[in-house]
Amino acid sequence: MSNLDLSLKDMMTIDGAIGAAVVDYNSGMALGHLGSSKALDLTVAAAGNTEVVRAKLRTIEQLGIKEEIEDVLISLSAQYHLIRPVTGRKGKGLFLYMALDRTRANLALARHRLRDIEENLEI
Repeated sequence: MSNLDLSLKDMMTIDGAIGAAVVDYNSGMALGHLGSSKALDLTVAAAGNTEVVRAKLRTIEQLGIKEEIEDVLISLSAQYHLIRPVTGRKGKGLFLYMALDRTRANLALARHRLRDIEENLEI
C-alpha cells in the first residue's frame, strides 16, 4: 500500500471525517480520495478548494508575507472543511483536504492529526 493510500486512510480515522483527498493545486486534480458520504463529491471539492489555495497564496505573495500557510478552515453550519498545504520538498504543490461532521469532530485534534499526516506524507 502506498504512502498516499495510508495517509488517506489515516485522515479518515479522524473523528467526524466525511471525506479526505490529496490534491495537486496546479492542476486541481485529486491524486487520491476517500469518503463516506454520497453528498460530498470529492472531485468537485478538490477542484473548488484549489481556487481557495491559489487565491490565498497569491494574496500572501502580494502582501509580502514571508510565511507559509499552516491550514485553512472553512466553517459551515454542519461541517468543517480543512485545507493543509504540504510543505515538504516532495509534496510541493499539493494540499490535504478533509471534510468533518461538525457534531462529531474535535477541530483542535483534527488539525493536530492532519499536521502529523502531512509531515509524514511522501509522494
